[in-house]
Amino acid sequence: MTDRQHPAAIDVGGLPYLRDAKGSLVPLASVKAQDLLMDETVREMLAEAQALSEQIAAFKRRAFDRVNAFQELLAQQYGATVGGTKGNVTLLTFDGCMKVQVQVSDLLEFGPELQAAKALVDECLTEWSEGSAHEMRALVNRVFQVDQQGKINRGALFMLLRVETTNERWKRAMDAIRDSMRVVSTRTYMRFYDRAQPDASWRAVSIDMASA
Repeated sequence: MTDRQHPAAIDVGGLPYLRDAKGSLVPLASVKAQDLLMDETVREMLAEAQALSEQIAAFKRRAFDRVNAFQELLAQQYGATVGGTKGNVTLLTFDGCMKVQVQVSDLLEFGPELQAAKALVDECLTEWSEGSAHEMRALVNRVFQVDQQGKINRGALFMLLRVETTNERWKRAMDAIRDSMRVVSTRTYMRFYDRAQPDASWRAVSIDMASA
């Protein structure tokens, strides 16, 4: 890359300058070669990433449009719909070796009722004998041990809700947990899978750079 070819060069009095992170203009000739190479590398990679991001966004729009069009066609022709609760949909090829899944997930947050539930649960664990409550205490600790973002262990929480008992205080605690749940948003995901033959395991077709 020559001085005149640098995409971010600013002409000042016929000489090229680059603006640094502090906003100052630095003569291009004074910038170290390794800094110029790093600048060039980042700009080229980011340009490719932005183009790819736009392609993925366009593909996502087309993909959802095609699934919606298919569902509308079925509804018009047969008065039937494809899908489950909340709009979840699975579409399969005739040979059973490719599928597209649309999954709708609720984003939950928990209100102050959760603290009341924790107090009731603690009372139950204190009331029960140490031996019989040992495994339950470990599960409760997993539920209410917050992570670095201040969020509770939701997987363990739903396991807690499935515990069956006749204890009225425990039932009130579980009711408080359910009352604390608030759906703050809904997200829709589309996932793609294929497999070599109908009895083989599904393989995800990844378009996520982090898992590629």
